[in-house]
Amino acid sequence: MMGYWYLAAAILTEVIATSALKLSNEFTRFWPSVVVVVGYGLSFYLLTLVLRTVPIGMAYAIWAGMGVVLIALVGALAFRQIPDLPAMIGMTMIVGGVVVINLFSTTASH
Repeated sequence: MMGYWYLAAAILTEVIATSALKLSNEFTRFWPSVVVVVGYGLSFYLLTLVLRTVPIGMAYAIWAGMGVVLIALVGALAFRQIPDLPAMIGMTMIVGGVVVINLFSTTASH
């Protein structure tokens, strides 16, 4: 169970780092650039902790899938980058895939 808490933290730090990547203005702004480096480093460290108990395929699918959806949400709210209908359908399918993995896969360890 702790692995999934680490996974949530890894996803959150990756989303923060990716948001800061936009704000870093191609690494020309110091503090957003620091957040990028620290955020990605922390995210990957937390992902290594996840792999103690969660299979790598499951962990990566959830980490990447949820990261895509959350970054799209940040993009829409913070940067006014509104996804079009096909993008929203695709992200809905990603969330659906994560739900299917967690509810029905015998590979995912709970």
